[in-house]
Amino acid sequence: MSGKRWEADPSAELARRWGKSSHELGNTSGDGSCPDIWELANGDVAVIGQDLTEAYRGRLPDGVSVDPGERLVIIPRSTMIAAKVDIPDA
Repeated sequence: MSGKRWEADPSAELARRWGKSSHELGNTSGDGSCPDIWELANGDVAVIGQDLTEAYRGRLPDGVSVDPGERLVIIPRSTMIAAKVDIPDA
């Protein structure tokens, strides 16, 4: 391990969607609730989902934490499965 802590780059642009849009999957009512997975220009991944950090905070498994500045985000299973074809192997 290099010892260098990973930091998200807020200037990285959304480059391409992984999988299908929430509209294609039927995961939205059209009210702006749009779970999604995007690859950023730098290769990192952005996930759009419901913030359930507080609901899970007291019941995280040992060794799992949500640090300050992080959020636990939930997306539909169908969104992740649809993204599988676009997720690189390495």
